[in-house]
Amino acid sequence: MSRPLLFLDVDGPLNPWAAQPERRPEGYTTIRVALHPGRVLRVWLNPSHGPALLELGYDLCWATTWMDAANRWLAPVLGLPELPYVDFGEGLFAFRPDGVHWKTEAIVAYAAGRPFAWVDDEQTPADTAYVTAEHPGPALLHHVDPRAGLRGPDFTALARFADSLRRDTAT
Repeated sequence: MSRPLLFLDVDGPLNPWAAQPERRPEGYTTIRVALHPGRVLRVWLNPSHGPALLELGYDLCWATTWMDAANRWLAPVLGLPELPYVDFGEGLFAFRPDGVHWKTEAIVAYAAGRPFAWVDDEQTPADTAYVTAEHPGPALLHHVDPRAGLRGPDFTALARFADSLRRDTAT
């Protein structure tokens, strides 16, 4: 069995954007990124997250509005190699009347039946229902608090999901 995919959102899980702005979380470093002319973003990243993500047993993939820019700006700080990314194309920020997040359909299409976990701070029950109905493989939609970013319990949940997939294929 191939390794499951781990779709990574940046703002929320890796960059706890909703944390108190005057208090950078412990273990994080600050970078400033000018993705668009005249607009500099403050981004907090924890360099220990890259090695921890690599140890989980997933194939990592960006699932973020940063798309390929995550490889240029964020991967080096996190200690990650260049990763593939979901290209949201015309679906970027597209409103869906059914309440499904604009990322969800593209993530399911990218996974193409492979088991996956997806860490994000914007998932809702509508996304879970969509994935259950449209994705034939196992999937974990894991919500991350954007005030805290990825923490120990999040890594534990991701490791348990990956371990459960290995156990299922061993039996």
